[in-house]
Amino acid sequence: MGDPADIPSSHASAVALPLASAQAPATAVRTRPDRPNGKATAKPESVNAPKQAMMGRVNDSSRSRRRMTGAERREQLIQIGRTLFAEKGFDGTSVEEIAASAKVSKPVVYEHFGGKEGIYAVVIDREMQRLLTLVTQALSASHALVKLERAALALLQYIEESSEGFRILVRDSHAASGTGTFASLISDIASQVEDVLADEFKERGYDPKLAPMYAQMLVGMTALTGQWWLDVRKPRREEVAAHLVNLSWNGLTGLDPNPQLTAATRGLVLSPPPDTRAARPAERGDAKEQDKARERDLKEQEKLQREQQKAHEREQKEREKARERELKEQEKAQREQGKLQREQEKAREREQKEREKARERELKEQEKAQREQQKALERQARRASKAGAPERADGS
Repeated sequence: MGDPADIPSSHASAVALPLASAQAPATAVRTRPDRPNGKATAKPESVNAPKQAMMGRVNDSSRSRRRMTGAERREQLIQIGRTLFAEKGFDGTSVEEIAASAKVSKPVVYEHFGGKEGIYAVVIDREMQRLLTLVTQALSASHALVKLERAALALLQYIEESSEGFRILVRDSHAASGTGTFASLISDIASQVEDVLADEFKERGYDPKLAPMYAQMLVGMTALTGQWWLDVRKPRREEVAAHLVNLSWNGLTGLDPNPQLTAATRGLVLSPPPDTRAARPAERGDAKEQDKARERDLKEQEKLQREQQKAHEREQKEREKARERELKEQEKAQREQGKLQREQEKAREREQKEREKARERELKEQEKAQREQQKALERQARRASKAGAPERADGS
């Protein structure tokens, strides 16, 4: 059926005339000299008045109930389906609910999308493109630390601005499950992070083959934190991003008690795809402001690079000093060891001399004992010879 504004005047007259004739009798007449044959015709004014009033009401109604275009109807069904999918999930949402919320019949839904599956596919595709676009923008920064900060901030921005979409993505697919829409999206993001880490690993002398594993660690940690933050919403998203970067960049042993994002990332709002949200004037800005922002970003990145270079030089100097201290300690240990060896050698020599002296004393003692024994034997022999002499004299 067409728009009420398109109803022909003859149809409106067909509606108005019976009502007029039923409500009031024909009274005064007026002539209309506008007939093709030039003859005047008479019509009751009491009939024309209700007809005009009815036409006025029809026109007012058509203005207040303008029919949606096909594109507008599709967008309405998509937004209604998005809200219901976020609240109840795909299985918990029916075509009847979508049609009732849109105040249309079920055939209208089937005509545009073929069923709720079609709406769900469009919603999922939009949300994935939106999140993937934000993360891709974040990873376009030149410095590794800024990339990490902006990637974490991109996910949290998406969660904050598109909570319903994020709930749809994660409702039937946990980040750690390895299957489903969200897991597939996380895998795509991890692939991008993997390329970034591989370059960083090569530059720092690490094995780039480990980049895929570290990419999964970083993206998984960030995604699970985002799912937790979806409900609690405390602290603010920039503070959450700062803590995420603090752990992933500094590690547990080097945690900063008061982490903050760098100036190149603080206050950054990434732009979603144009088909999901109209750009706001405050976010667009003019070309000069964008150029200034880019210049500030480049200067901040150069500053970060200089600081990183200085930190690298300090680290190199510390390693050299540590190496020198280690060499000195080794030399000192060698000297101590040589001294100890000399002392041990002297102790062995003293012990050898003591053993030789003891041996000499022992030999002297043995010789002395032998002499004493010889003397004793000689005394006994003399006493025996003296005792035998008188006996021989008496016998003679």
